[in-house]
Amino acid sequence: MTSADTARKKSQKSRDIREVRRFFLYALLMFSMVYVMFSFVIGLAVAPNGDMYPRIDQGDMLLYYRLPTALREHEVVVFTKNETNYVGRIVACPQDRCEVTEEEQVRINGNRILESDIFYATPIYEGFVQYPVELAHDEFFILGDKREGAEDSRYFGPVKRSEILGIVITVIRRNHI
Repeated sequence: MTSADTARKKSQKSRDIREVRRFFLYALLMFSMVYVMFSFVIGLAVAPNGDMYPRIDQGDMLLYYRLPTALREHEVVVFTKNETNYVGRIVACPQDRCEVTEEEQVRINGNRILESDIFYATPIYEGFVQYPVELAHDEFFILGDKREGAEDSRYFGPVKRSEILGIVITVIRRNHI
């Protein structure tokens, strides 16, 4: 073996080591970016029940955005109440006056809201929330899409902004067999 062959082998070995180092550096960088994304920007949750049926069913995986600047009516959010995660649709925002009537209708600021994509009536849950509900500057009234039997603001009252984890951005369906 000549000295040129030995030098070529050392050079090749040096390049291989640099490639391995570069690979691990990129892998570490990618892992760090994914960690930061899923720790601070994107959240994962599993739908705990069928309160949002038919759009979201129990067991569906939800990706939600943790950093919304504003929350609006009709947005689907993940929130926590009594140390349990829930999923619901915002029907009333801060400073609104919300009421569920004996006719099983939702009224916001005295106006009946029409929800063409909700297929269930909205009954009052006796013994829980007294209507009308005046929302404070950091409170939202959140209802499940499956209005009959859903655990929502009719059951535990308004949801504070600090209890809202984020806005649902996509649903990954569970395989229903």
